[in-house]
Amino acid sequence: MTAIPSPALRTLRDGVRAGVPGAEAEFWLRAERLGTPLVEADPDGDPAHRLVTFLWRDDPDRPSTDVLLLVHTVTDRDRHGGDLTRHLMRRVAGTSVWALSHRLRSDHRASYQFLPGHGSRAELLRTDRSSWRSALDRALPDPLNAAPVLPSLGARRPASVLSLPEAPPQPYAGQATVPRGSSTEHELTGRRVTVRLPPGEGVAPEAVAVLLDGEMWGPVLDLGGTLDRMHAAGALPPTAALLVDTMGRRMDDLTCDEAFTDWLADTLLPWAAREFGAPLRPDRTVVAGQSAGGLAAAYAAHRRPERFGLAVSQSGSFWWPEDDPERGPEWLTRQYATGERRPVRLWLEVGLQEWMLLAENRRLHDVLRDRGYDVIYREFNGGHDYACWRGGLADALVGLLGPDGAR
Repeated sequence: MTAIPSPALRTLRDGVRAGVPGAEAEFWLRAERLGTPLVEADPDGDPAHRLVTFLWRDDPDRPSTDVLLLVHTVTDRDRHGGDLTRHLMRRVAGTSVWALSHRLRSDHRASYQFLPGHGSRAELLRTDRSSWRSALDRALPDPLNAAPVLPSLGARRPASVLSLPEAPPQPYAGQATVPRGSSTEHELTGRRVTVRLPPGEGVAPEAVAVLLDGEMWGPVLDLGGTLDRMHAAGALPPTAALLVDTMGRRMDDLTCDEAFTDWLADTLLPWAAREFGAPLRPDRTVVAGQSAGGLAAAYAAHRRPERFGLAVSQSGSFWWPEDDPERGPEWLTRQYATGERRPVRLWLEVGLQEWMLLAENRRLHDVLRDRGYDVIYREFNGGHDYACWRGGLADALVGLLGPDGAR
């Protein structure tokens, strides 16, 4: 390494150069004790930033030729730009330490992984879609990060999570022992739905939350546990969550599809009312989604406001569609701008790192505000990332259904 911004790494480098016995061992003991990545004061003295140094310990039995750091959305942006070079970690000479430092705002949150390379650097830095998917399939979490990992779907390994001191709190993402609700799986007209009911024998739901991408929120991210903690804290009224799986039809169903939206409104909600006593009240019914799901949630409130009076869009793909000459980009934004005003409330949030979505979300917010919609809008310092969305979803449900937000 040449320039080393991290004081801890400079101490290691100087100790190794001077032949100090146990310098590297002491460094790793400190990293294990404090946890990684290392978070140090900003080199420029700005209290709104931190110097964050990611560390990877080389395997002595299979040394790496390179190590690629994958920080969600931050690395993705350069992958889209065709050059991942700046995400290559650097070895501290004479040690097993690979390191890379980023100067980040002190409210940043992101999931991240490492990809050790054992061959050609050019191969490791390939940015085509197939190579990138392969990289994600092989990437590893940080073994020295003590925070709970972010689980992944399928065979991919979990990711570690960086949450800097001023990142938004996520009080319901812990492991507190609370009364558990019940989950049951169903097939409804060919679609898989998981129903999560609130804790307590015979407790009647007072609200309904329809969650798109149910296969992520259910078995992978344990939204049920999050809802249980929210119920136990009194932050949420007894709420029935309906988790709808995409079943391989995500980009068909979640791109302003009339048939899917009407299925949610006319099949799913009445079924939940019959089977589980879920209220059929638009002011107590939330539809929520992320990315394309955020687009679909905002569309559902626009198309069927008599069913969905509340909508949560996280990092909504409001650029859609770019390649449809009949509709044109940001079609849904124009529908909200020109159509009759709907009696709905919306929660919109988007990450400051989401270069591909930030401007479009801001434009939709401006349209909703100018049309007089009841809209809650916020920008978080993160990316297109379930590490951010899981806390944001809890905040949105509290904001729309909780004792302070419901009206």
